[in-house]
Amino acid sequence: MADGIDDTSWVTDLETALVESCDFGTIRNICKCRTVPDHLRAEVWQICHNVQNKGDALSAFDGLYDLDEQGIIREDCRALVDKLGNEEEDKVSIVSDLESIVTFFSKSRNEKYSSENGWLEVIQPLLALKLTRAQIYNCFYSIVNKFIPRDCVKGGKPFHLFRLLLQYHDPELSSFLDTKRILPDLYCHSWFRSLFSAPCDLQVIQVMWDVYFQHGDQFLTFFMALVILVNARDQILTGELESKQSIAEMLASFPSGLEAEDIEDFCALAQYYASKTPQSFRRDYQSPLFGNNLIPGKEEDLQVSQALCLPVSVAELLQNNNLAGGDGVRYFVVDCRPADQYNSGHLSTAFHLDANLMLQNPKEFSTAVQALLAAKQQSISSGSAAGGEHLCFIGSGREEEDQYVHMVIANFLQKHYQYVSFAKGGYQSLHELLKDRLSEGLSSHNPKHCIVCNPDASHSSSDLENGEDFHRSGKEEENGESFFGKLTSTVKSKSAVMKQKLTDYIKNEHQTQESRHVSNTDRVGKRYRNMANVFSIGDDDDGDEVGENSSDDDRKEVVNVEVWLKKPDIKYSCRCQEVIGNGYMFPSHLLVTDTHLYVLREIPNRKNMAHIQARRALGSVVKITSKRKHPDFVTFKYGSVDGEEIQVTDIDRFLLPQAAEATKIIKQQIIKVLDALDS
Repeated sequence: MADGIDDTSWVTDLETALVESCDFGTIRNICKCRTVPDHLRAEVWQICHNVQNKGDALSAFDGLYDLDEQGIIREDCRALVDKLGNEEEDKVSIVSDLESIVTFFSKSRNEKYSSENGWLEVIQPLLALKLTRAQIYNCFYSIVNKFIPRDCVKGGKPFHLFRLLLQYHDPELSSFLDTKRILPDLYCHSWFRSLFSAPCDLQVIQVMWDVYFQHGDQFLTFFMALVILVNARDQILTGELESKQSIAEMLASFPSGLEAEDIEDFCALAQYYASKTPQSFRRDYQSPLFGNNLIPGKEEDLQVSQALCLPVSVAELLQNNNLAGGDGVRYFVVDCRPADQYNSGHLSTAFHLDANLMLQNPKEFSTAVQALLAAKQQSISSGSAAGGEHLCFIGSGREEEDQYVHMVIANFLQKHYQYVSFAKGGYQSLHELLKDRLSEGLSSHNPKHCIVCNPDASHSSSDLENGEDFHRSGKEEENGESFFGKLTSTVKSKSAVMKQKLTDYIKNEHQTQESRHVSNTDRVGKRYRNMANVFSIGDDDDGDEVGENSSDDDRKEVVNVEVWLKKPDIKYSCRCQEVIGNGYMFPSHLLVTDTHLYVLREIPNRKNMAHIQARRALGSVVKITSKRKHPDFVTFKYGSVDGEEIQVTDIDRFLLPQAAEATKIIKQQIIKVLDALDS
């Protein structure tokens, strides 16, 4: 058959090229990512790793087997050789070579050996090639150095990045695993550390590595892992397994089901998912995951554990949407800045969705989202330059607005929208990138009102329209005193008046939600800082420039949550989400004692353990506020009083599932503290 002739032809070409000492490019052109014949694999792999003529690095070994974990190394080497079933007379020699390789590698890299680090699993397929000890070491060193991600430990960066990739392509499956608290390091640790050698059959690994080494893509392992999970999603989502451990064990076992004949399609699918993924992450995480581990990564590179979704550089955003057609990533850009900022400069292809609507008017926000989805589909159907399946959200690049953008993104993720990302640096980065061609790169650019060109225009009118700060300076509005006007009048005696206001508020706790807010005719007050001493219960104001979420305990003491919940002095506790300034949310517990409010932030992967994120004296609470349309989003402000001036020093924000109950109890405890101060 013709196919057979073709197969024989390329193998012959490969044999000839190897005799002529070819390079990696020639190997790729001839093999075209096909399975390499067994008798040629050893040479091909060495060329792929550029070690075919490399000297014996082991000659520098001092011959001392004196590591603290030397006994474990020797035992693991023996166990591997026993599993391979070598002849008895060969076992001693192979074990000796293995121990030398692992010991020297550990010493030269200053990395401690453990049975779970995957080194022996990486070496195992190399032993089958009948290479010399020096050749095995050189190939092993190259594989670990080039293809095994750094920080493959519990809670390490590779697993956080993989979670973002899974969330990007299959948000429902990602959400399911998150709900079960099954993080990637529980099931794909051995996949990454051994390049799938640990769970897979030797024949499968040989074929897989043939393809993998020819591609030379360090991030391909992430997409291989993605294919495994996505292909098994129905089994995961509809399976009968309930416990976290049983599901994690099932996930970890999936690669063992691969057959050699599956690998070609398996790798093709992995490449497909890679082509449908923003490429910015490769540049961002190349150094932290595969660079020199002696050179620390940039601070932004290390924040993958806290990223809400996959980040995209504005350069990639512009480049990909300027491409005509193609099967790559095409973005539908969603600009979530306030209207006045959008009108002062934006991408011509961007759809405007004001993030403030989510809190101000949820119904209108829902309508806007439906319009967004309809516009997205229409632009794709018409072949518009604005059309794309991939949703990329862009904010201002400033924390004060982008915290709301993050809440919008979280809303889309909760509804399992696929291909959700955010533009790193927002409008500020976009403006910087287009600084030499702003007029052609941005629509409606107005330097006078642009927040980058004119920083004085930074406080938008939409901030005031939110009515977030309802502080009064002592005089009531001419249209009469509203309920919150009474609560926010000037305080003569902090303890006495604050107590009375809280008492009045608690008595009115059962009023309708609308009556718990100021009337629409009330005039918006000035910012809270440096104003008269008040304790108000109203809509949240975000203008205070203070150190947010700072803790009284800088050591971040680790405690057992269950033990703390059972303490006799705990008057109230609830599980909540702590929201920091950039919109990131952390599962936490809010605890109230006679005198203090405690915030315990859960530690990922450590069941029932948490950091004491904050210790707040109840007497330091100066304001509790909530959003008008989002009453479970509660802000606590802390500070000190000097005469009639108040200084806000710290802020905590929470999403409280039982906000009314929680705030009522906290206010009652504050009243007791103030009573004690009076006496």
